Amino acid sequence: MRALLLWLMLALPAMAQDRAGVFDYYVLSLSWSPNWCAYEGDARGSDQCDARHDHGWILHGLWPQYHRGYPEYCNTTERAPSRAMTRDMADIMGTSGLAWHQWKKHGVCSGLSASAYYALSREAYGRVVRPPVFRKLDKAVRLPAAVVEEAFLQSNPDMEADGVTITCRDGHIQEARICLSRDLTPVPCGQDVVRDCRATNALFTPIR
Repeated sequence: MRALLLWLMLALPAMAQDRAGVFDYYVLSLSWSPNWCAYEGDARGSDQCDARHDHGWILHGLWPQYHRGYPEYCNTTERAPSRAMTRDMADIMGTSGLAWHQWKKHGVCSGLSASAYYALSREAYGRVVRPPVFRKLDKAVRLPAAVVEEAFLQSNPDMEADGVTITCRDGHIQEARICLSRDLTPVPCGQDVVRDCRATNALFTPIR
């Protein structure tokens, strides 16, 4: 009984804080599609990786974030997105399935309707200049993750180094994560987001 009470004391505050609309800032997560296809998507047979596409930096998601930690799977009274809504996000998210997953896990915590959340996500994606240099690669290269961050900073002069984080996975550049206020102004990232990949020879795969 004492163990159960202790579990409730620890769990209930965390559960209570995950309320829709209660968060500090957003993380805009951009995934380099060719790399994701190389280490995961091709094996899945994802349509995102089909040769007819030329995806570069796709929108992984727009995530409500606390200064430490993040809410997820919040209770919401908003209706789930229709298939047409998720399908219409595939041009910048790769697949409708990803759009659905992002709503289910993160969008429900935004306090917005599904249509407003997707519209805000698209606006955030459009505001960030994705460095054009990476679309010009004609072969795979190895580079420091810091070079990718610097490219984003040069392409977006209103951003600061503490507001952009580059992540790696399986030896590849994975994502660029950009911290934004609720009105999509660049802001510094929290301590748990600002940790950059320190790889000096991460693989960067060109668009096919």
